[in-house]
Amino acid sequence: MIKGVIFDMDGVLVDSEEYICRAGIEMFREKGLSVSPEDFKPFTGMGENRYLGGVAEKYGFPFDVEKDKGRTYEIYKEIVHGRLKALPGVFDFMEKCRSLGYKMAIASSADEIKVRTNLEEIGLQTSLFDAIINGQQVERKKPFPDIFIKAAGEIKLRPEQCLVIEDAVSGVKAAKDAGCRCLALTTSFDKDQLREADWIAKDLSQAPDECLNW
Repeated sequence: MIKGVIFDMDGVLVDSEEYICRAGIEMFREKGLSVSPEDFKPFTGMGENRYLGGVAEKYGFPFDVEKDKGRTYEIYKEIVHGRLKALPGVFDFMEKCRSLGYKMAIASSADEIKVRTNLEEIGLQTSLFDAIINGQQVERKKPFPDIFIKAAGEIKLRPEQCLVIEDAVSGVKAAKDAGCRCLALTTSFDKDQLREADWIAKDLSQAPDECLNW
């Protein structure tokens, strides 16, 4: 029986993919490498270490995880200020979860600085969630299930009592391997790529009722 909902962040609560991609492109440009948005696509949902590092690896380009990621976040914060909005249905869906008495958590592969920046920009208080897990708190990132297992534990539930809401192929796999049920949103990938999920919707405003009643 469902007792908790675990939200991914990017592509679920907010669509910041365009902006972190732009920040990554600018960071690499400053270092002398020209890359395109398509270069980042295979690494979506895997956390910024892999999101940026995978592109550097593709081109055999030097990559300093802490320094280059830090610069990317500096650029990102400048770009997103005043621009981010919650995706359709986020506030209503969360209110429904609250009315049903479900615990709520965030499990994002992004670093803490990005998670908190995004929540602040879209007006979601951290106090709304029973736990917030970021990518720095797990060694193995999605598609490994570790972050969802940890999130379930933090809200004192078993994974099989939790619904995970994801938008990335790697995230859906992680959720299912953790033993959770999964609602996939087609904000980043098409439904054929997300078919491993239990339910698929365009965004939270179109989430089927049954995903919160099982």
